[in-house]
Formats: sequence, structure tokens, C-alpha cells
Amino acid sequence: MRKGAKTGCARALRQRMTDAEQRLWYHLRADRLAGFKFRRQHPIGPYVVDFACLARRLVIELDGGQHAGDTSDPAREAFLRGHGYRVLRFWNNEALSKTAAVCESILQALSIEPSPRRVRGQAEGC
Repeated sequence: MRKGAKTGCARALRQRMTDAEQRLWYHLRADRLAGFKFRRQHPIGPYVVDFACLARRLVIELDGGQHAGDTSDPAREAFLRGHGYRVLRFWNNEALSKTAAVCESILQALSIEPSPRRVRGQAEGC
């Protein structure tokens, strides 16, 4: 997908957020979660992730029933991990019925400093 098309797709997804995404976004937006800035429906490589904290390289994905047994999720997660992102996944019903517990899990993940990214071609220990 070309960059412009991906941005348009992300915009469209922001307009059609699920109830679970709306509930979690209420807690993540405007630096409400311990002052961390999150983006919603953010393009990373060929994917658009539900939520991302770029400062901590943390991606949060909310999954509905359509993700049960989805074979593309492992490849997506491998790509994100390969680019230095940690991925947290929650089911939509968790975000709706256990919002406080989901936010607590996110806070715990945010407390971990991201490992420094290696620049392509940079030798170890430099």
C-alpha cells in the first residue's frame, strides 16, 4: 500500500472506531495515561496499528472475534517486533468490561524503557 493510501486508510479507521477502541482511546488520549502520548490508527510500515506510544515503542491492538485464528496477525506482530515495537493485544470485551485492568497492563508496559534501536550498518558496541 502506498503511503498516501495508508494515511487515507488510517483516517477512515479513525472515523469508524469500534466501541472498545473509543473506550480505550478516552483513557489514552490527551496524555491521560501517566502523561504518555498515544496516536490512534497510526501507520507503521505496511500496517495501521490501533494505538501507538512512539516514545516507548509500544503498540496496543484490540481484537474482535474476527482475529480468532487469524493467520496474518503473527506476521504483523513479527514485523512490528522486528522494528523495535512491543505489542500488547487485548480482546474488545476486555477493553469494554475490564478497562481499568487493561489500562494497568498498559501502564506496566510503559514503565519498561524501550531498548535502543540499532542503526542499520552500525556495529555492536559502537
